[in-house]
Amino acid sequence: MRAEIIAIGDEMTTGQRLDTNSQWLAERLLEIGVSVAFHTTVGDQLADNVLVFRQACERADIVVASGGLGPTADDLTRQALADLAGVPLVQDDAMLEHIKALFARRKRAMPPANIVQALFPQGSRPIPNPHGTAPGIDIEIPRAVGKPARVFAVPGVPAEMKEMWAASVGPAIQEHLGITKVIAHHRIKCFGVGESDLEAMLPDIIARQRYPLVGITVSQATITLRITAEGETTAAARAAMQPTIETIQQCLGDLIYGEEDDELEHAVIRRLAERRETMAVVEWGTGGLLANWLSDCLGSSGAFTGGLVIRNPAALDLLPISADELGNKADRSRKLISELARAAKERFGTDWVLVVGPFPDQSEQQIVHLGLAAKDGVEIKAIPYVGHPSILRDRTAKQALDWLRKRANTPSAT
Repeated sequence: MRAEIIAIGDEMTTGQRLDTNSQWLAERLLEIGVSVAFHTTVGDQLADNVLVFRQACERADIVVASGGLGPTADDLTRQALADLAGVPLVQDDAMLEHIKALFARRKRAMPPANIVQALFPQGSRPIPNPHGTAPGIDIEIPRAVGKPARVFAVPGVPAEMKEMWAASVGPAIQEHLGITKVIAHHRIKCFGVGESDLEAMLPDIIARQRYPLVGITVSQATITLRITAEGETTAAARAAMQPTIETIQQCLGDLIYGEEDDELEHAVIRRLAERRETMAVVEWGTGGLLANWLSDCLGSSGAFTGGLVIRNPAALDLLPISADELGNKADRSRKLISELARAAKERFGTDWVLVVGPFPDQSEQQIVHLGLAAKDGVEIKAIPYVGHPSILRDRTAKQALDWLRKRANTPSAT
């Protein structure tokens, strides 16, 4: 069985709004074992909507559309589905009463335009929307070959869409397709090598014909391995993927820093909390990125003390260090990073201080220096400053966090 997801609205086709609904729906469909073959985005033109729905129904068994169910003239989903099915729109009195009741609870008079939201293609089934005025539409569209396609249209408001999926759409799709098995996923997060190098460390595990299926994606230098298995229950599905998880852990070792929604900052904060230790940061090239990530971690206040963001040498006056003494050439040297780490540890009084030096300009050697101050002294690491400019700040910040993570995981680390 294949599915297609349709996002409707000029705000998406013009780039004014990011289509996050389709991403969310794709994840939910995959969870119940439905493969998504197509994502389509269409603007607010009736003929275009009819065409898109017609194409989707011919090539997919399940079509899930979001948007276009409001009360205004550019909300055309209901009319497009009626035109495609060759049926008129008819009023559903129960849905109209529900819409009126919502306005009454809000102590507002219902505008006449909202009556259109109680109109449905003849023969379709309304999808209840408990907290919104836009019910969804569940309709079967005949196809040239095979059984009819099943179309589910839901509002574009994410909160309403998600509630309707859980209560109505997801269960209806499972029942329609006779799905009884549970699909489970597990994500393993890695950092420290390139995608091809990591794949080479996992012989045959990424093969498409393998079960459980293991997918690999890369975002901002973080590699995610996604393991997918199925079973009669969630426990059975998770048991089926456990040997694969253990093999990946054995092959990759400390390249793995977490799972599911973990980022490197979560791994660092967890480790410092376990050790009852604290840290601070000094950032020149990353412009406060580390401080932002660490501050956003739940429970980080006990481990992350704070830091200093440097934009130009004038900020060095906040620490017991003199830029004049270092000289202009030394502003970007190992000596500067070492002095920053030492001075910040003295000022903040933390167990660890992580320093990211200034980024090089085009006339200099493409190296960024990192510093790490601990109880046993200061270490300096030079890392190559290469790659696409759009990810350099993120990758450098992650390299710094990964260095601290590995040092703090060493039993003798101080």
